[in-house]
Amino acid sequence: MLSSRAKLVLISAVFVAAVLAVMIYSTMSLPRFSVESCITYNGRTACGTAAGPTREEALRAAATVACSSIAGGMTQSIACGNTEPDSVRWIEE
Repeated sequence: MLSSRAKLVLISAVFVAAVLAVMIYSTMSLPRFSVESCITYNGRTACGTAAGPTREEALRAAATVACSSIAGGMTQSIACGNTEPDSVRWIEE
């Protein structure tokens, strides 16, 4: 049988290993695509910059950022997010 001190050391080591595994996994899945998208909605124009693991997710996130300043409420935000962007600029990293 393990002593209480040995159990504590074992539990601590497992916890530290789990935290390190999560940190390594999260840094390996960094966004690969960055984009700036400009959208006109209801006569107002805004640009948003975002990053994502795929081009589609990055573009969708940039639209959300842009629409957050020109759309009011959930219905307008959804409609704005479905609007075709005026311009799209992919950012090299």
